[in-house]
Amino acid sequence: MTRKKTHRYSFLILPIIYLIDSLLIIWFIKNFHFKQPVLTFIILDVIWFTISYFTKFYEVYRNTKPAEIISKTIKQVLIFDLSVIAYFHFIAIHFSNRFLLKHLLLLNILLFLSKFLIYVLLKFYRAKGGNIRTFLIVGYNEETKKFRDILKTRTDYGYLFDSFFGEGHSPEIEGNYQDLKAYLDENPVDVIFCSLKECSDEQIKDIINYADNHFMSVKFIPDNKEILGKQLKVDYFEYFPVLSLNKSPLDKPVNKVIKRLFDLIFSSCVIVCFLSWITPIIGLLIKLESKGPVFFKQKRNGINYKPFSCYKFRSMRPNQLADIKQVSKNDNRITRIGKILRKTSIDELPQFINVFKGEMSVVGPRPHMVKENERFKKRINKFMGRHYVKPGITGLAQVKGYRGEVRTDDDIINRVKYDLYYIENWSLWLDIKIIMFTILNVFKGEEKAY
Repeated sequence: MTRKKTHRYSFLILPIIYLIDSLLIIWFIKNFHFKQPVLTFIILDVIWFTISYFTKFYEVYRNTKPAEIISKTIKQVLIFDLSVIAYFHFIAIHFSNRFLLKHLLLLNILLFLSKFLIYVLLKFYRAKGGNIRTFLIVGYNEETKKFRDILKTRTDYGYLFDSFFGEGHSPEIEGNYQDLKAYLDENPVDVIFCSLKECSDEQIKDIINYADNHFMSVKFIPDNKEILGKQLKVDYFEYFPVLSLNKSPLDKPVNKVIKRLFDLIFSSCVIVCFLSWITPIIGLLIKLESKGPVFFKQKRNGINYKPFSCYKFRSMRPNQLADIKQVSKNDNRITRIGKILRKTSIDELPQFINVFKGEMSVVGPRPHMVKENERFKKRINKFMGRHYVKPGITGLAQVKGYRGEVRTDDDIINRVKYDLYYIENWSLWLDIKIIMFTILNVFKGEEKAY
């Protein structure tokens, strides 16, 4: 029987932590009776989260040590205190220094207490069997057995051992390397730990490819003699060093928040300032030319391959092949107004609703039809890696010329190559550049915009 990975409410942990910190800042502001408390809260909240980006205040993991948390918290609150004092003097609010310092001290104490209370509660929750991540180990030797024992003993890390894979005849070994993928197909885990002492380069590459396509994490247990290259970081589980593969800067919680805020602001502006008045006009033109709905809704695969309904202005006559056949040049299904909408990419504008809802991002890998995804994932290596982040209205592959119809394998291979590069090298500035190039391409006109 297939075992499904269920993390239930794990995704709520970080938003709850953000909310608690924001509520403490609100409490702090209320003591000063500002004339515009909401504006003050927004400014101080932005200052707080901007500082946290540089101090890595929210980058606390299962194996993070208390000393590291103390260090990050001290840096965070000290810089924030100085920023608050500077801001209060800038706006010339009347207060006594003693009163300000008293409430800053109280705020700092509350922030420290909340940080450690959450840390302790999460440790306790994991020790009791909550927020668990299942793992297996590829490689069976004294080192990997000791490592397994540490994670089994330290239940507060929240790891549940599944099995060993490797050479030997021990009853602890589930199978050899050749059995691994078949086992994982039926028994998915969250993390695969690989012993570099026992895995060849080819096997490591194969495991990484498999994990990328099945939304699993890969971590490496080195033999203390290997020095591996970029995209790796070292974590410590007590005295055991473990190399983790960094898939994307968006693995960092702060970067996720920055990207989401950018998406919310950008999509809100487009919806209010543009989509609100252009929709009735385009809707009328669509209705005058052909019968059918104004909006075309189609199932696409989003982050972690989860399906969602993608919105577009309808540019074709209703037909049986809409969810099966890609649009091609001179496609007779496209209406006259549809040709204009597609040439100018105006048909994509309703996807800003998807962005606002959190199903898509302004920039990211373009989502394909479900039927196309099923075809490509069987033929194209690392294709499923595109679904590690939210799909986008535009993307790096699109501005590099790989948009629209897939005529040859090279088209989709290059699209995947650029999409994976984007995921591995994300930055807010890269998103802004891609948006600028997209707007420029709309005015220049694109060969495959049909």
